[in-house]
Amino acid sequence: IQTLRRALKPKSQPSTGLKVHELELVCVNQNKMKHIVVGTAGHIDHGKSSLVQALTGIDPDRLKEEKIRGITVDLGFGHYQHAGMNVAFIDVPGHERFVRNMLAGASGIDFVLLVVAADESIMPQTREHFDICRLLGVDAGLVAITKCDLVDSETIELVRLEIRDLVKDSFLDGAPIVAVSARTENGLQAIRDAIQDIAGSVSSRRRDGFVRLPIDRAFTVKGFGTVVTGTLVSGELGLDCDLDVLPTGCRAKVRGLQVHGEDRDIARGGQRVAVNLSGVDVRDLSRGDTLVVPGGLEISQCFDATLTMLPGVNPLRHGARVRCHQGTTEVMGRVSLATLINTNKDHHLKHEQYQEDFLKELEPSSSAYVRIRLEQPAALTRGDRFVLRAYSPMVTIAGGIVIDPTPPRGHLRSCQGIVRLRRLANLEEPHEGVTQMLEESGSRGLSLSAIESRAGIVPSNVEEFLEVLITNGSAVMVGDRVVSSTHLETLSSQIVKMVREFHVIKPLETGLPLQETRERFGRVTVSKILDYVIANLVRNGTLVSTDCLALASHKVSLSGEELAVRELLEKIFQDAGLQPPEVSRLSEIVDTDSEIVDRILKLLLKDGSLVKIESLIFNGQTLESLKREVIGLKGGRDKVAQLDVGRFKEKFGISRKYAMPLLGYLDREHVTRRVGAGRVVI
Repeated sequence: IQTLRRALKPKSQPSTGLKVHELELVCVNQNKMKHIVVGTAGHIDHGKSSLVQALTGIDPDRLKEEKIRGITVDLGFGHYQHAGMNVAFIDVPGHERFVRNMLAGASGIDFVLLVVAADESIMPQTREHFDICRLLGVDAGLVAITKCDLVDSETIELVRLEIRDLVKDSFLDGAPIVAVSARTENGLQAIRDAIQDIAGSVSSRRRDGFVRLPIDRAFTVKGFGTVVTGTLVSGELGLDCDLDVLPTGCRAKVRGLQVHGEDRDIARGGQRVAVNLSGVDVRDLSRGDTLVVPGGLEISQCFDATLTMLPGVNPLRHGARVRCHQGTTEVMGRVSLATLINTNKDHHLKHEQYQEDFLKELEPSSSAYVRIRLEQPAALTRGDRFVLRAYSPMVTIAGGIVIDPTPPRGHLRSCQGIVRLRRLANLEEPHEGVTQMLEESGSRGLSLSAIESRAGIVPSNVEEFLEVLITNGSAVMVGDRVVSSTHLETLSSQIVKMVREFHVIKPLETGLPLQETRERFGRVTVSKILDYVIANLVRNGTLVSTDCLALASHKVSLSGEELAVRELLEKIFQDAGLQPPEVSRLSEIVDTDSEIVDRILKLLLKDGSLVKIESLIFNGQTLESLKREVIGLKGGRDKVAQLDVGRFKEKFGISRKYAMPLLGYLDREHVTRRVGAGRVVI
């Protein structure tokens, strides 16, 4: 409150018509205050900075060079509060050499204040700034005719007519056009009233989205360290919040927050914020970096988009090098042209029939599907708007919307590629685009975080969003991953086919080893999805699963010779008792081919008829009898029975060769427990 009282001193800021108690009420209700960011636009020296200073009492020209030269070369900022609304201004440079700075500021605004000087009317940067606002999807604003004290009323009306002609059929068509003079202050209140009216109809930024803050300034403050500023695009940013710096991947923590110079515990979407960061050096930060919550966005060097050319520019060639501006980021890249938007070609035409539609260049005022390959990574998500400027000369030529920030590898200029782009471009029906992404992800599916970052779905809406796809049968949720139903069915068929082929090749085997299944499918899916598919196949009675996978209908069928070998082997091991023959001598004993003996031996081991202990094989029933006899040595539950190697050999009439493996087996079966040099029966 004391800060607000001091702010009311004469000349500290312009009068807003608020009394002290009204400002105190605004301070108490900060959480309910609406925050609006207004961006100025217009030609150099048309009075943008002077108008912002007249409206806010804050000089936005902060750089020494700006003071000396009298022009804005970088972003400036000012703000005022009125009637429960905080109006922040981003003052952008008008000089054509600093349009990149203008783009950095325009990306975070809610509506535009287009400034046209009455003594010069519409100039080249007036048109370019206006075009940029249209390309970035700015949908509201007003126009200020400045320096009205320098001309007569007839000139002002002539300028007004030229402005109406410029904004015809645009988002500023019908917007207020206010004549104003920053020097005499005539028209300032009309500007404030118009801003208040427009701001009331502008929707607030999302607070339930992930934290995303494009950095427009990074500097060091003595005693505090690294500080960055920007417009918080979405989410709520709090103290001690961990953030990733993209695209570098550095991790930082929020140690302090300010909104318009006031310390805050929380900053909300739509506010201009300054963030004091720990854990990162200012040398590792620059304009164009983005602060996000961990996992909020992915970085990309290639994205698919829809692109619209401005009228009157040179055609854009396929493969042309361009300057791509998104948020506060400027990255060089190359454009690959696909086909014009809204062509009426059949989606199922063959590749050869599509050749004539693949663009060699894109004409002015035309729209097309494109893929842009960046020379450096950038943080993007579906639905982001961007602007392209020509490499040389540096003029704004086009703008577009990202429809896939991380597209898979594949042919863009193909029938399949065009169909894919058309599905992704339907931003009004995001389920279709996400379905396309799921189909491309194959049997691996997409994680929930990937759907949020790639598809641009607000985290709080993801479950409700996916419920639609799950209900209509397009997708299935498996843990924290979502996979296309079609790919699940394909994966199921592939597993059943593999098991069936295994039975044909190895009919005497119980089934395909589960570990082998995991290894063979590990390249196409993740373990949780594979487990889910196998569990479904077992549940519906298609497969049987133990340590192997087998068809439920599978039964081991033996030939006459194999049946005879099996019976003979069973008898040999049963008769041998605790002194079985060496495995290497079995084919000689039964007088049969060693391959047949090995196959039958594996079968008997798998079904439990035989048990392998170290290098020896014993009859399963013989081992069960051994365990019962050893347990019987106790003579009662409360009695103790000692057992050493010598007594064990004597008791069962066997040599040390058999005694040691058998005693180890009894230990593992919890029949005996080793104590010192001997054993006790448990």
